[in-house]
Amino acid sequence: MTANSGKKGGAIGLVRAIYPGSFDPMTLGHLDIVQRASKLFDEVIMAVVGNPGKSPLLPVDVRKSLITEVVKDLKGVTVGEFQGLTVNYAKDNGVTILIRGLRAISDFEAELGMAQANKQLLPELETIFLMTKAEYSFISSSTVKEIARMGGDVSQFVPRTVNDHLKEHFSRGIYQQ
Repeated sequence: MTANSGKKGGAIGLVRAIYPGSFDPMTLGHLDIVQRASKLFDEVIMAVVGNPGKSPLLPVDVRKSLITEVVKDLKGVTVGEFQGLTVNYAKDNGVTILIRGLRAISDFEAELGMAQANKQLLPELETIFLMTKAEYSFISSSTVKEIARMGGDVSQFVPRTVNDHLKEHFSRGIYQQ
């Protein structure tokens, strides 16, 4: 950055980043990462991945809607969706920064491999790793899904909007399997 560019924009132009994930469901760890990323970049696109090979708890449109509601007050944060390779979504959207959240060293090992593969596929794409706050380091969407499916309280793990949606729909049997 140049001296007059400030934190964002300025002489280097608009700095856009993508934060991809299944967000099934969005957790407080995800929110922590996007809140901090929004302070680093002019625009952060939370890109909801629709992976037809997995059986998600929430449909993509529901995940996207919930995330949009949760991040509505975060400046520069938008929500998108895609299927396929993250590098293709990044390229199609003119994004050169990929944000990945880390909870533990085991996350880093897996994420490093993906980052290296992405770099081979799209050399201009830089991966930035952000550690989640310690109090969220044990929260995963998989854990939240399991607790919710068993009728447990997930309010301490997910944003209020997500919790309200899960409570309503699980109590009505919509997401029961």
